[in-house]
Amino acid sequence: MDRWEDWRAQDRETIVAVATPAGRGGLGIVRLSGPRAADVARAILRLQDGAVPALAPRQVRRMFFPVAVAQPDGAGREPALGAGALDEVLVTYFPAPRSYTAEDVVEISGHGAPVLLAAMVQAAVGAGARLAAPGEFTRRAFLHGRLDLAQAEAVHDLISAETLWQARVAARQMQGSVARQLGPLREVLVEWIARLEAGIDFADDDVPVASDQWIAAGIAELDRQTARALAGFRHGRIVREGLTVAIVGRPNVGKSSLFNALLASERAIVTAAPGTTRDTIAEAMDLDGIPLRLVDTAGLRQGESEPEVLGIERSWQAAADAELVLALFDASQPLQPEDTTLLHRLAHWPHCLPALNKCDLAPRLSAAELTAAWAEAGGDGMAVEAVPLVSARTGGGIQALRSQLRRRCLPDLDGNSDFLTNARHAGCLQELQNALRRAGAALAGGLPHEAVLVDLHAGLRSLDEITGPTTTEDILGVIFARFCVGK
Repeated sequence: MDRWEDWRAQDRETIVAVATPAGRGGLGIVRLSGPRAADVARAILRLQDGAVPALAPRQVRRMFFPVAVAQPDGAGREPALGAGALDEVLVTYFPAPRSYTAEDVVEISGHGAPVLLAAMVQAAVGAGARLAAPGEFTRRAFLHGRLDLAQAEAVHDLISAETLWQARVAARQMQGSVARQLGPLREVLVEWIARLEAGIDFADDDVPVASDQWIAAGIAELDRQTARALAGFRHGRIVREGLTVAIVGRPNVGKSSLFNALLASERAIVTAAPGTTRDTIAEAMDLDGIPLRLVDTAGLRQGESEPEVLGIERSWQAAADAELVLALFDASQPLQPEDTTLLHRLAHWPHCLPALNKCDLAPRLSAAELTAAWAEAGGDGMAVEAVPLVSARTGGGIQALRSQLRRRCLPDLDGNSDFLTNARHAGCLQELQNALRRAGAALAGGLPHEAVLVDLHAGLRSLDEITGPTTTEDILGVIFARFCVGK
């Protein structure tokens, strides 16, 4: 039995699990799914008078979870649960197919004590259910056609979201944005496969065979569409995984103060003594929807002790690992030798933003002087107005700096959230593009259409790994609907 058949066999079982996070809470939900979900719920729950409950579709009912089923008294009457009830719960029944899994689903909402939820799960297992495997409810939703693969993965992304932007992107993907984005690409690819299949398999039925030039143009257009989809993954990767910004500079330019100001929290120790920060400090923050890892570093100078030397080495390593380096300079002092050394070392780095701090004090270093020194060190032609001017002590310019960091991270996002965020999806599209280019090379090399079809089918399989498989019936459907074969 292969994996899919094994999953189908498990699909006939009724599963149970706690659907709320681990730990204590005001509420906790136990979820049942499968053909016997309603029977299991009726076996472990009772109404207030001890009667076995009836479950009405999509209606919330108040019930009780007993310690044990109450025994009738000597007169044969069923007593009220009273002290025998362990918890008072609300129960909702979703009959198939109008449920999350497209199976019968029962959700039992009780108090969020772990011992109560565990007792409900144990009782459900005793009544014929089995413990659900990780992700099994969503897997069943996929197997029953409620979700495609991309939507199923978006469920996890939505649960894991740390920013509202991440949640918005995941919610759109749960609503099918990936399938809508890739659907036209898939349709064109299936159509080209169908054209070539028709020309080979139904030549006697006067189905016209596309010319090599026409096929080459179609493959090239598919390649361009795939490249556009892949280009959006750069944005999607940042939105999903975030990026790192390292703050560097000589001692006492205000790196730790700026670190605290950007976080709006006193996370790093700040003193007037040079070399207070001996090691890197990293904290997560939400930069207008982008998860950002902000790193404070030790002051960059000639180290005076072994701990300081090690801290400076870690600072350079943190800067090398960061997607963006924020090089900080003191506007209240002229450029120091350490500043000049830093400028020459960072000038050729691809992602570096020089900034001026302590702008609330009497100025002795202007943005124009800093950009001139940056250009002299070999840096790119940065405009004077592009230099952030901040005061970490007063908070002046901090919001403008946040906005500038946001634009540097994703300069052309413009509120768009319809892009790929999943590395697996990007890998599948890359495999599709490789297959398309092999098909184009085979065609240009004069190989028969059967050889071209091998690569196109390989590309289609890669695309199907994102949203789900294309069956032979899909291709035949295009052939018969568009080419009228079998007249």
